[in-house]
Amino acid sequence: MGKRSMGALEFKPSRTRVTSSRTAIDLSRLVEVARRSLSGDFQTDAMSEAALNQIIQVGTSAGGARAKAAIAWNPDTNEIRAGQFDVAPGFEHWLLKFDGVGTDLALGSSQDYGRIEMAYYLMATTAGITMSPCRLIEENGRAHFMTKRFDRDGNRKIHMTTLCAMAHLDYKQKATHDYAQFFMVISKLGLGYLAMEETFRRMTFNVMAANCDDHTKNHSFIMAESGSWQLAPAYDVTHAYSPASEWTHQHLMSVNGKFVGITRDDLLAVANRFGIGTAKKVIHEVGEAVSNWMEFARETGVDHNEASKIKSHHIIL
Repeated sequence: MGKRSMGALEFKPSRTRVTSSRTAIDLSRLVEVARRSLSGDFQTDAMSEAALNQIIQVGTSAGGARAKAAIAWNPDTNEIRAGQFDVAPGFEHWLLKFDGVGTDLALGSSQDYGRIEMAYYLMATTAGITMSPCRLIEENGRAHFMTKRFDRDGNRKIHMTTLCAMAHLDYKQKATHDYAQFFMVISKLGLGYLAMEETFRRMTFNVMAANCDDHTKNHSFIMAESGSWQLAPAYDVTHAYSPASEWTHQHLMSVNGKFVGITRDDLLAVANRFGIGTAKKVIHEVGEAVSNWMEFARETGVDHNEASKIKSHHIIL
């Protein structure tokens, strides 16, 4: 891991010496080689080897189901470089999720994952949820989703930890964890009412917008320079529901003890337990945003049929 981990923890000595590259990344070539590597069809030509070295440099421990890269992005020139170490002036630390890369995808295909996540970002922020800035970067018909890293302030590293780590939970346990655990950690940390309301807003959004990938590693805290913890921006906010999936056929954190069939009364029961006095207002605001899903999907170019399928999974409470 060395100095490349998420947050501010570093591990020394590093087992391998990896140096920062200031060379621009050819995103199209990087995607092609990543696909070949995953499919076992890797070629040994010089360009492929160079791209593989870039993959190693941008590889990250961010986790998750989709291939990610830690990049340095220049918003003025649109240039992308490896972003595991300190970035040059004019560059910012971002995470990029590859579109069209994965063992479950046809080579070269795009299943709109990036566009869907971008539409969800627009919908979530409209619902009042706090998130880091996000955008799409497009090449060869693919749309890669990018989000600005909240564990970096310039080149200053910010400590972060997940709910999973903070509360010593096992995120792989199904039908076990409850949003109440999240609220209780926030209460113990003394983060105040606004953090409780924000968490209620995120929980409500996940229920209405069918984001069932809401396990304990998808909620985090960051440390201020004073040493106090605060709620991290929301992340991995996207459509995640599949009846045939082992993981996302139901929510991974329950609401009022329920993983499926969650109702408005369940939301209000949680609000009553944890003193969320603005609960009805929050539910209304989230419902208004989710009701406009098709507009957000059109804005980001999501296929109409796919957008309609996603809409059928939404529940306005």
